[in-house]
Amino acid sequence: MKARELREKTGEQLHDLLLEKRREQFNLRMQAGSGQPPRSSDFREVRRDIARIKLILSEKNG
Repeated sequence: MKARELREKTGEQLHDLLLEKRREQFNLRMQAGSGQPPRSSDFREVRRDIARIKLILSEKNG
């Protein structure tokens, strides 16, 4: 997800999206733990999306 797209969303939408991405990250970890390793690029993409969302949230709040 692009930072430009995230900046157009409201704070509440960003919080919802952050929860969704954290659930996705959790599910990827559970898949890896159960012996079905997901693509490593999925981990990186989700982690970076979470970081982008947190950055935009801090920009809007600060």
